[in-house]
Amino acid sequence: MVRRRRPPRPGALADLAPLRILTQIVALQASYYGVALILIVFTTFVAGRHPDAGLLLDWHNLRGDVTTGWTLGLCWMLDSLITVIPILLLIARSKLVPDFAITVHMINLLVTTVYTRSIPTNVYWWGLQICSSALMIALGIWACQWRELKPMAFGGSGGGGGKSKGKERATDGAANGHLPEADQGEGYEMGAARGKGRDGAGSYEMVGMAPKEPV
Repeated sequence: MVRRRRPPRPGALADLAPLRILTQIVALQASYYGVALILIVFTTFVAGRHPDAGLLLDWHNLRGDVTTGWTLGLCWMLDSLITVIPILLLIARSKLVPDFAITVHMINLLVTTVYTRSIPTNVYWWGLQICSSALMIALGIWACQWRELKPMAFGGSGGGGGKSKGKERATDGAANGHLPEADQGEGYEMGAARGKGRDGAGSYEMVGMAPKEPV
């Protein structure tokens, strides 16, 4: 006996495809680092300094006792705020936002550790990562839920609007004692005009059929 396989749930393979998840992670991570690079380079030039890779990947620069550390922290927080847009465009599902946001920061921890060859021990760096991930998760969930709950419009404005306007005109006409021409049929009249068609061709009457002669 051959057992029939149950068809997969619609969208299940598309949502859990490993290749798609990997592509989304790569795109989101590239956007995260790209925005951070632009912000850090811009603020570095404004401060009159020469940018280097350490400002982006070295956790030693994120310190709370110098102005550079606070400036870099502000850049990373703005980066998390802007990254909500790629999350909305790439993920678009509120329940998946925490997983992707935490994955982005875990990859950042791995890259920072590999670059500096040491695990970050700065409390300011860890606090910044917690605040950044919390901001990204909160705003990402809100944005995706707003998109999920946004009402969808079907059809053009002419179809339903025309019917609604027609119903409104019919209701107003009935309230004022005037019926539309299509409802003013002469078939409801009494007397000689009884049975008169709507086309105005005249009255009709029943005529008996003559009996058929035997062959």
